[in-house]
Amino acid sequence: MTDLLCFGEPLVEFNQRPDGTFVSGCGGDISNCAVAAKRSGISAGIMAAIGDDLFGDQLMAFWAREDVSYQGVVRVPNDLTGVYFVTHGAHGHAFTYRRAGSAASKVSMGLFDRSAFRDAKCFHFSAISQAISGEAMRATFDLCTAAKENGLLVSYDTNFRPQLWSLEEATDAMRRTVPLCDIVLPGLDDAMLLTGQNSKDAIADYFLDLGAKVVALTLGAHGAFIATPTQRCAIPGRKTSAVDATGAGDAFDGAFLAAFLSHGDPFEAGRAANLYAANSVASFGAT
Repeated sequence: MTDLLCFGEPLVEFNQRPDGTFVSGCGGDISNCAVAAKRSGISAGIMAAIGDDLFGDQLMAFWAREDVSYQGVVRVPNDLTGVYFVTHGAHGHAFTYRRAGSAASKVSMGLFDRSAFRDAKCFHFSAISQAISGEAMRATFDLCTAAKENGLLVSYDTNFRPQLWSLEEATDAMRRTVPLCDIVLPGLDDAMLLTGQNSKDAIADYFLDLGAKVVALTLGAHGAFIATPTQRCAIPGRKTSAVDATGAGDAFDGAFLAAFLSHGDPFEAGRAANLYAANSVASFGAT
């Protein structure tokens, strides 16, 4: 049985170190989330399409080391696995992607075995998986439907990447997706753009009004804000020696879902995830 099933786009990472060299690693928001969840004490698995190439081999070996299930991963012959580069400067980290035409961008529901949903508790994905292609967008809705039909909780990170689509497209997709979800995991900057709201409470109200049961809003260095229809709580940030914020939101997602699936308390889950995410920025790399 897999507690958490994460669908989306795994990627190989090349992260720039202070001396200018790049170190290879593994990333992609849903892979980062699954790894954080597994390290936090639950079972986690990946549902994705990757290329039958060297970078795909690297991801498979990484998941094996992390004890993350890859039974739901499809290797597509003659297709590519996407990669990205992380550079660091005065304004923080920046990403450069090479993912066009990747196996993940051509994913469809037909690639996957629906039986995976019978053995899971929660299905997680992000808006990045919706943005990379029309095929991937359709797959997210098909998989959400299958997850709900099998009684799974559905978790959604509203990650907005303006390089992939317009704010109008992202907002439309978000408004159609949140009603299908139990847990919404937005970041503050993205959420302000997507909702048009400027306060934590107003953002939480927006997602709760669309049908979410739990909203876990990340606030970067200022911590997190957790809301349900009946209660809400601000969780202060924790001081840390920040080196690289790559994957911090994904780390929060995985740790939050691990705790919530273990005991069902979103506020305690928020506190655990806040600590995990703070620790995650103290070293280089998405995980």
